Amino acid sequence: MATLKVPATVPPVADDCDQLRKAFQGWGTNEALIISILGHRDAAQRRAIRRAYAEAYGEELLRSITDEISGDFERAVILWTLDPAERDAVLANEAARKWKPGNRVLVEIACTRTSAQIFATRQAYHERFKRSLEEDIAAHVTGDFRKLLVPLVSTYRYDGPEVNTRLAHSEAKLLHEKIHHKAYSDDEIIRILTTRSKPQLIATFNHYNDAFGHRINKDLKADPQDEYLRTLRAIIRCFSCPDRYFEKVARQAIAGLGTDENSLTRVITTRAEVDLKLIKEAYQKRNSVPLERAVAGDTSGDYESMLLALLGQE
Repeated sequence: MATLKVPATVPPVADDCDQLRKAFQGWGTNEALIISILGHRDAAQRRAIRRAYAEAYGEELLRSITDEISGDFERAVILWTLDPAERDAVLANEAARKWKPGNRVLVEIACTRTSAQIFATRQAYHERFKRSLEEDIAAHVTGDFRKLLVPLVSTYRYDGPEVNTRLAHSEAKLLHEKIHHKAYSDDEIIRILTTRSKPQLIATFNHYNDAFGHRINKDLKADPQDEYLRTLRAIIRCFSCPDRYFEKVARQAIAGLGTDENSLTRVITTRAEVDLKLIKEAYQKRNSVPLERAVAGDTSGDYESMLLALLGQE
């Protein structure tokens, strides 16, 4: 499901570090060399490169990158080079500090990662920002959004496959009752969405569809412009069909006047080692255009080359 392409024979870490150092030095930066190395190494390999680079040259690799490149290309390379947990911590910090009702980054992180991955992100957040993700969300987010997002990022869900069918039936009925009465921020809705395992939630959503004749998200469109309802729908989509959720994020980032580079970069750098192949398939099915072609048409230069490398283009 990943699109990242790693060479069959990967050079020694010391060689990668030497080549990167050469890419940074001299009269001009060799951006193509940076992409050819970092854009084709997995998380463990990038971690080893960062460690060896710091030992060899007494400078953090990320610092060398920011000194030599800039703009959207820099952001893409930096986010990609970070460990997944570090990357999510950085993205979560940006989302919390600059929070606005339409920002779904915290939802993406909380609902498309495993419990262990979310825990690692929270640890990385502590290490990097010297405070907790929860306290930053509580400090910058207000009202019903805070009531929902704090437990969403702090829960440690059960990751096993077991499903309690009777519970799925009863909680589908409870969700329907609360939604029918427009009690969208009711404690019971928040409890179910923020504590149940992914398989349990999917069973609940499926029973909702079977029992009431339509998907739960249809009932959460009473006011299509309500950002809190949009957030609830995003949570449900992230659990039930993450590939289609991220396809929509990528599509909206590319469509219209101007490109939302931050969203496009986020989708590609966070999913290239996970399920970007499925997202590409969903994009092709929805838009009748390969995602690579859409990205190439809306970006340029080294930024374009980096994104296409992560998309798996030869």
